[in-house]
Amino acid sequence: MSLPSLPPGFVLGAATAAYQIEGAADEDGRGPSIWDTFTRTPGRVYRGDTGDVACDHYHRFPEDIALLRELGVHSYRFSIAWPRIQPTGAGPVNPKGLDFYGRLVDTLLENGIEPAVTLYHWDLPQALEDRGGWRVRETAERFAEYAAHAGAALGDRVPRWITLNEPWCSAFLGYGDGHHAPGAAEGTPALAAAHHHLLGHGLALAALRAEGVREAGITLNLDHVIPATGSAEDAAAAVRAETQRNLVWTEPLLRARYPETEDETWAELIRHQTFRREGDLAVISAPMDFLGINYYAPAVVRAAPYREPDPAHRTAMDNAFAGEALPGARLTEMGWPVAPDTLEHLLLSLRRRYGADLPPVFITENGSAEADTVSADGVVHDTDRIAYLAGHTQAVARAVEAGVDVRGYYVWSLLDNFEWAYGYSKRFGIVHVDYATQRRTPKSSFHWYKRLIAAQQAAPDRVRDPHPER
Repeated sequence: MSLPSLPPGFVLGAATAAYQIEGAADEDGRGPSIWDTFTRTPGRVYRGDTGDVACDHYHRFPEDIALLRELGVHSYRFSIAWPRIQPTGAGPVNPKGLDFYGRLVDTLLENGIEPAVTLYHWDLPQALEDRGGWRVRETAERFAEYAAHAGAALGDRVPRWITLNEPWCSAFLGYGDGHHAPGAAEGTPALAAAHHHLLGHGLALAALRAEGVREAGITLNLDHVIPATGSAEDAAAAVRAETQRNLVWTEPLLRARYPETEDETWAELIRHQTFRREGDLAVISAPMDFLGINYYAPAVVRAAPYREPDPAHRTAMDNAFAGEALPGARLTEMGWPVAPDTLEHLLLSLRRRYGADLPPVFITENGSAEADTVSADGVVHDTDRIAYLAGHTQAVARAVEAGVDVRGYYVWSLLDNFEWAYGYSKRFGIVHVDYATQRRTPKSSFHWYKRLIAAQQAAPDRVRDPHPER
């Protein structure tokens, strides 16, 4: 596959998340998270899989960093498990948890790889969920305290920090339809969870700034929304979908306001809310150094009746639209359509909507789940994944050429791993993991990405400070 032409200084990296790879779920003082509880609830996760062992990265991280070094990445994005740092989500830190991440960071730096830390990739300490979870303001406040602990311990060595990963999944899949932990299907409480994620981001951003970190932002999984037809009904459904998927995050973060279309999207669920307070928007909209975007596929939507006719019993995910297939598109193993051009369209639409208010962008996740098998020659010939990655990195290159300030791209994922409610049935990695033996086998996509990184010939100034006056 042809390699995209990316500008000098463009960061190429790989990403993972703690619960998906670390294992060691009950070692060295780690407390239980909502995903530990969720995976032990019958019927929640495919085959009853858990993250108890996952890829055993907790014990094998030197081997995984050696793979990153072989790959040649400029940066490695990983997440910290909050329950490793504060087992109950509050109180004193767990020294062994901080020590693990300190050793991980030091080993990355010794190998010439820049660490990029995500503070929250969905593994809320169960003790906080027992007190209301993200439905309540206390969790946002505790999150800021945790951010301060992490920033104090690692901020001198980690230049790039992400507060939250995909709060849409955490708030709406976790509290709106129950497909993710903690498994609730609620209305206004799910909207409160979304708001408290945003508030937690703002409070954590301030805490990180106080610790002197260099760059900080948030990662959103934004959708390029396409109406299924040209009808007025489908156009209105697309507005509701974009409000639920995108604007609920970007409007408060980038414009210090709530979406103008939120009432027609959530009606009674939002009209009588009491979770917003004076001053929250000022905290939420504090300037960020970058915006992380995770992107996998477009969303094609059509108008549909509410699943629950009675507004009093609707969840925050019942917004009178439904998903449609994208004609002619290949589907990944997740059933998601492959349409690389739509990533370019999303980036251009963000620039049109937000202009100078849009901070520099990093694509913090992009990848595909494919039907990977180890062939007789010992190789995973994942040509579909290579085509996916080539198409999407080329879309990023076109967006950069068109003037969007995209500064980096992280492939998802370095390793096959625990894929949440799908357990171990879906493989996103560019490195194959045999879960029985923990053997790692780089796939053909690993070698393709390695060639892309080598061709990039990263300049010494590959990390550009957005505030050089500091």
